[in-house]
Amino acid sequence: MHRQGTVLAVLLASVLLVSMDTSILNVALKTLAEPAPVGLGADHGQLQWAVDAYTLAFAGLLLSSGLLGDRLGHKKLLVVGVALFGASSALSAAAHTPGQLIALRAVMGAAGALIMPATLAIISAEFPGEQRTRALSIWTAVVGVAVALGPIIGGALLERFWWGSVFLVNVPVVSVALVAMLRVVPGTKRSGGPPGRRVDLPGVALSGLGLLGVVYGVIRAGELNDWTSRAAGLPLAAGLVLLAAFVLWEKRAAQPALDLRHFRERGFAAAALSLAVLYFALLGGTFVITFYLQSVRGYSPLTTGVCVLPLAASLIICAPRVPNLVTRLGVRAVCTFGLVVMAAALLGLATVDQDTPIWLFETYLFVFGAGTAHVHPPSTGAIVSALPAEESGAASAVNNTFRQVGGSLGAAVLGSVLNAAYGARIRPAVDGLDDPLEHQARGSVAATLKVAQGLSADGHAARAHSVAQAAYQAFGHAMRITWVTAAAVVLATALVVWLLIPGRPTGHPQDVRRTRSPRACPADHAAGRGVWHARPQALGSARAGRYPLRRCRRLPTLRVAALLRLAAARTRPRSPAPDGGRHPHAT
Repeated sequence: MHRQGTVLAVLLASVLLVSMDTSILNVALKTLAEPAPVGLGADHGQLQWAVDAYTLAFAGLLLSSGLLGDRLGHKKLLVVGVALFGASSALSAAAHTPGQLIALRAVMGAAGALIMPATLAIISAEFPGEQRTRALSIWTAVVGVAVALGPIIGGALLERFWWGSVFLVNVPVVSVALVAMLRVVPGTKRSGGPPGRRVDLPGVALSGLGLLGVVYGVIRAGELNDWTSRAAGLPLAAGLVLLAAFVLWEKRAAQPALDLRHFRERGFAAAALSLAVLYFALLGGTFVITFYLQSVRGYSPLTTGVCVLPLAASLIICAPRVPNLVTRLGVRAVCTFGLVVMAAALLGLATVDQDTPIWLFETYLFVFGAGTAHVHPPSTGAIVSALPAEESGAASAVNNTFRQVGGSLGAAVLGSVLNAAYGARIRPAVDGLDDPLEHQARGSVAATLKVAQGLSADGHAARAHSVAQAAYQAFGHAMRITWVTAAAVVLATALVVWLLIPGRPTGHPQDVRRTRSPRACPADHAAGRGVWHARPQALGSARAGRYPLRRCRRLPTLRVAALLRLAAARTRPRSPAPDGGRHPHAT
């Protein structure tokens, strides 16, 4: 038991680093936009790419890394990933241009893609039964808390050090984690399934290039404030075509990177969608929050990070209680409730402006965090438990892929909506300025306020005041549009989850689990689908675990027969075996 706790602590340390780096850069965005030597002089599009390069590389390599872990061993990939993550973090701290930083962030994302599936797979192999459920709950809580803690730690570092410190802080943690992994973490390797399975390189390439095209088109459209221009439309269309080709290829591939047959199970598909939308709102939202707190409120990086603390606090408070709620109410009810709470908080944030009391803003963040805490654990559990244990790497890859794809699209889509709405609203206020200043002022609220400061220093105080006030009003307008867009996406997902995820199983509601067994409904087993089974311990008979409780889709008569056999198994008196020993079916 002590060894399992040590293993979990080591795995969670690596998870904390990878998840925290998803958001730790957000508080440094305003600093990176400053000219050298304070920052790198990055524009709004480069800042979006600094965020998205990490999540895009992460998502693009997750599918293949899960398969590699099943083939080569998850511990090996974990060690390689952590070492690569530490090296790329050190190099990122020394970047001299926005392009260098973006490229190194992509390398960090690739390293994260090796780490995350390995941690979930090792947990699935090392922790049995209820211990696995608790470990997965802790894992999901750490992921959510790390995303919320990233701005706090980053803000504290930026108060005393330069922007590179948000990356350099990873290096000592990586050094300690590597030593602990080599000594403590057990080696795991796929024990079943077809030997010699190859990596689906065409599938990985199609999915990665498709996502890259879509994200590039979305970011470019936000920069140009024109979704119909060729500069944005061509890469967006090319990305969609490549993603369609990816789906067609995966359907025909003998050994696909992403087995699309899993998505025939509606609950699996809905759980993956809810996880993607959660990170769509979470990462896209933190991108917006950073500019609001630092540029509009004028807060320092540390104060900005502290203001995000209620989000982390609500995750810590609510996440441990979610498994019990899932046991009592089911995945569908808990996930739908969490998404509705998230949407309500987003609509509340849409009412925030420069003069809103900060305690009200903090309340909305706390409510939003409570909603995410009710979506993340059940969604992750539904994805991981839907596949058999020998495919734990693939299940982990699907889980993390949808998280990162959702985060990438969130930063791209919501950032572009914010940028486009702000650019359209601020244009009248900056018309008439010199062309370089006008172009700079349209880039972001931080750039507009920088232009206003320059005008004030040049003796144009009245014009500077009007430009600054227009910037605040334009950003408030753009922020409202962005939050309402995010709320609409989350509410639509809540409806899909309610309609697609099966309701709570009947029969023995207190002790039900999902399995894939040859003794399940033959039609469902042949199609690769799992069914609901009662645990033998709940029925007092080892024979009871052989019969499905519900959802035999093609042979409904077997379902009725199974229920009758369950009833008989509970009421049949046990007789001694003829040889005087235990009954062959007694527990």
